[in-house]
Amino acid sequence: MTRPSAVARVADAYERIAAVDRPEIWITLRDRDDVLAEATEIDRRTAGGERLPLAGAIAAVKDNIDVEGLPTTAGSMAYAYHPDADATAVARLRAAGVIVLGKTNLDQFATGLVGTRSPFGAVRNAWNPERISGGSSSGSAVATALGIVDIALGTDTAGSGRVPAALNGIVGVKPTFGLVPATGVVPACRSLDCVTVFARDLALARRAAELMSGQDGRDVLARADAPTPGLPAVPRVAIPTPEHLQGMADGWVEAFRATVDRLEATGVEIVEVDIAPLLEAAQLLYGGAFVAERTAAVGDFIAAHTDLIGPDIDPTVAAIVLAGADVRAVDYVRDRERLAALGWEGMSRLEGTDALLTPTTTWHPSIAEVAADPVGANSRMGRFTNFANLLDRSALAVPAGVVNGLPFGVMLTGPAFADRRLAELAGRLSAAEIDILVVGAHLRDQPLNHQLVAVGGSFVADVQTASIYRLHALATTPAKPGLVRAAQDGTSIAGEVWRLPAAGFGAFVSSLPQPMAIGSVQLADGSRVSGFLCEPAALAGAADISDFGGWRAYLAGGATV
Repeated sequence: MTRPSAVARVADAYERIAAVDRPEIWITLRDRDDVLAEATEIDRRTAGGERLPLAGAIAAVKDNIDVEGLPTTAGSMAYAYHPDADATAVARLRAAGVIVLGKTNLDQFATGLVGTRSPFGAVRNAWNPERISGGSSSGSAVATALGIVDIALGTDTAGSGRVPAALNGIVGVKPTFGLVPATGVVPACRSLDCVTVFARDLALARRAAELMSGQDGRDVLARADAPTPGLPAVPRVAIPTPEHLQGMADGWVEAFRATVDRLEATGVEIVEVDIAPLLEAAQLLYGGAFVAERTAAVGDFIAAHTDLIGPDIDPTVAAIVLAGADVRAVDYVRDRERLAALGWEGMSRLEGTDALLTPTTTWHPSIAEVAADPVGANSRMGRFTNFANLLDRSALAVPAGVVNGLPFGVMLTGPAFADRRLAELAGRLSAAEIDILVVGAHLRDQPLNHQLVAVGGSFVADVQTASIYRLHALATTPAKPGLVRAAQDGTSIAGEVWRLPAAGFGAFVSSLPQPMAIGSVQLADGSRVSGFLCEPAALAGAADISDFGGWRAYLAGGATV
């Protein structure tokens, strides 16, 4: 199996952009020819023996992070400026072979957890366009979930690198504050902001985070890594006591309990902890004096452009940011003291545990529900995320299944510099990966491919089956073929291998309609892989299209679908 070149991956990304038709994801998209030229150079360098850790990986960048040659808007055209250099995080990824596709939409000035507070339009959820994507890193998360990009950069102050990950069924890594320099990042709350990574694969997300880490000599708040010891033989993970799980979306408590059981089955000791002090601390982020940091960041700009509130400046964002102007110094000091007390009490209750496991957020509202109550709906999103940066915690969000047709995600939160330890624990929830062969409507350019991407699937290779199968055109909507093993006169059929996390594979298989089934398929090289097969009873009256050698060739031959 051969992986696609950087040029092929770029071409696929632009085809994917056209196929998904989600223009609200992007604020600025690079010219295709320019990106292809960059990809050609990456392929040339790797062919010459140069080692680039992420050669040809495609990335999107939240539009409050500088990319040289592209404007930085932070979600406001009036605020836009043209940086003369990449942000440190972007520069380090590019040095590793990453290709930046463009800048993504966001909750304006990184203020919000919903993904709807933008004059460039609300970013719709990758699974259900009537639902929110989550914010503020909305476009980055959806571009990743829809398979347009391999990784995407976001920022996280209140949970913006974790909530949209959960709502779109992907991984969101929020490193310890300061590990990734914030040079070239428009601040929201400068003492709290973290550059984050989205990916459909935990290992890829962590690798990108590692490559971006390290002091750069320019960000005075950046910190050197001080990794904590690895996990003990029997890790201890805290979970909230039942009262803190009240008010969750339907089915989410049950999904969380199932995730806890899965983690416990890997040899982890689970302990219930009353996390009330942490949840109280979380309320200080927006309900206390800390909002003054947002005013310090962009308050002067908004105050000078009140005439643009509505057409270019989001009214909810403006109200939040300008409110900080009324904060007194004594209020800030008192809230710092209150935060310290709550943090001490909360950490004391977690003493002896390696991490805290919670749902990432509490519900998944529709765009209409957020429009009806923009502040109240947003406040529900950050129950479990808001305290992390206030209390100098590391955290990451991972998919944990599907509930009522929408993704459900969980989050691991730990001490500062426990990033690798959290990844080890998260790996226990998603360690297994399963390869699957697809031959029809789930191919990359076909109408059901998004189902594979949505459950965390990644393209592996173009393949051929062994010459022992027949392919039939089924009368289904959308049109799809049925692959069956032939008793005689078999032929080789073209297909693709995709790699799914075990949890994603289970969710995907459980949604398969009849007559489709999953079975073992032999490839031309003699290896075997799980793949789509068809129940023989469905073949009555179905045309045998095996002589075309594959579904794409059949469609190209003029078939009406």
